[in-house]
Amino acid sequence: MAGLIEGVEARTPSGTLPDLVLPVLALLVKLHRAFEPRRQALLAARLVRQDALDAMELPCFLTEMADIRGSEWGIGPLPKVLCCRRVEITGPVERKMIINALNSGADSYMADFEDSNTPNWENQIRGQINLMDAVRGTISLEQNGKHYKLNDKVATLLVRPRGWHLDEKHVLVDGQLVSGGIFDFALFFFHNAKELIARGSGPFFYLPKLESHLEARLWNDIFIMAQDELGIPRGTIKATVLIETIVAAFEMEEILYELREHSAGLNAGRWDYIFSCIKKFKANKDFCLANRSSITMTSPFMRAYALSLVKVCHKRGAPAIGGMSALIPIKSDPVANEKAMAGIRADKTRDAQDGFDGGWVAHPGLVPIAMEEFVKVLGDKPNQLDKQRDDVNFTAADLLNFQPEQPITEAGLRNNINVGIHYLGSWLAGNGCVPIHNLMEDAATAEISRSQVWQWVRSPKGVLDDGRKVTEELVRELIVEELLKVKASVGGNGEATGTYDRAAEIFETMSLAEEYPAFLTLPLYEELD
Repeated sequence: MAGLIEGVEARTPSGTLPDLVLPVLALLVKLHRAFEPRRQALLAARLVRQDALDAMELPCFLTEMADIRGSEWGIGPLPKVLCCRRVEITGPVERKMIINALNSGADSYMADFEDSNTPNWENQIRGQINLMDAVRGTISLEQNGKHYKLNDKVATLLVRPRGWHLDEKHVLVDGQLVSGGIFDFALFFFHNAKELIARGSGPFFYLPKLESHLEARLWNDIFIMAQDELGIPRGTIKATVLIETIVAAFEMEEILYELREHSAGLNAGRWDYIFSCIKKFKANKDFCLANRSSITMTSPFMRAYALSLVKVCHKRGAPAIGGMSALIPIKSDPVANEKAMAGIRADKTRDAQDGFDGGWVAHPGLVPIAMEEFVKVLGDKPNQLDKQRDDVNFTAADLLNFQPEQPITEAGLRNNINVGIHYLGSWLAGNGCVPIHNLMEDAATAEISRSQVWQWVRSPKGVLDDGRKVTEELVRELIVEELLKVKASVGGNGEATGTYDRAAEIFETMSLAEEYPAFLTLPLYEELD
């Protein structure tokens, strides 16, 4: 194929690579050949660590890194546009979403190629095109008689590429699939870095699902090579790491240290964090979490995690960004909407008072509420890095204090099954960010749903509040019933329901498999063209 360089193979639906990708191939190939062996070694190290956890070896703070934690250092200076991040909005790289998010009044917008995006080839490429237009201020859309375009003042753009565990199956180098994260990063960085710098911003990223400081070091080395290749000064790239795995919570300072030249702080990615806790301790018969709705940011292990993140970040001069409540506006029910808005307000009030410099929302309608609560605490200050939280001194045991264990209810079990099937069906149809039961669900919350079902079946503590044990037979029975409810709800909206039968099959397989599947998105990706 014309335009390909030696060693590159395209396995796209058309059999060709678009013009968007061709000029990036030299950078992509160099990054792949330099770093793919390390990525694979780190993924293998995850399996070794999981074996240790399955053998009841609890995580701990790294003794070999004590000198790093005990020494004086800080992250590099931040550009002005990253010093004030009181409200960040997140969402997929869909054109209308990008325009509305950038216009929302939030300080920042995280454009997501990961958990809120179905990574089919069209979504990945179209998303990159959308972001190129957004960076240049030319993005617009005509839809249903409405015209969408950017305001004069827009949010600062940050981009989340895929995690280390995900491949991009449409592009191979030397017979190997390239990393999905490197693919997403390379395309955005190549096409937009210099344009962003010229406009007073920069290439800013969010890094998902890291499990160790060595995985952060890999990203840092990629940043260095990419900047050198494009003639951009080192340290121009800035990246915020999502602490959304329990093992990464034990290495927060080390992660900041590895990325310090390129660091823009840490984020408390709460939903993936809960999923990670279930996954990492799935073999521990003493571990069992209650209904998802009972696990809040005030639960002991979540409280320890959040406050520790603020302390670590501010100790090193790094922003601490709070996670996202899944609540969204409910236009059809004023009473329910008022309750949801109160929940959002309480969540952002707690984040601001705890010392976070900002927090996430999932909908433009939530930006004013979140902003109001942070402004109440920050006033005119862009952040509260001066709030050191020297009073916070949580131990490893505090991070591992997994409460509550009850209640586990039939309603909670049904909700997990319903949400799992509904989300998977929408994901297979190309939509990775779905409002379900007045909550905004993405891959992280779907992971919690199927993981809890898997755990409740196997754990001796997986007993409903009415005394019934959660069993495979009960789960199969409820899957049939909840599938009918899902199809009725989406069919009533005029939506095709064909993918939901397949979604129910996948949910049953993954929830009841003898061996726990590490990520929902891995087998799902194989279903896509």
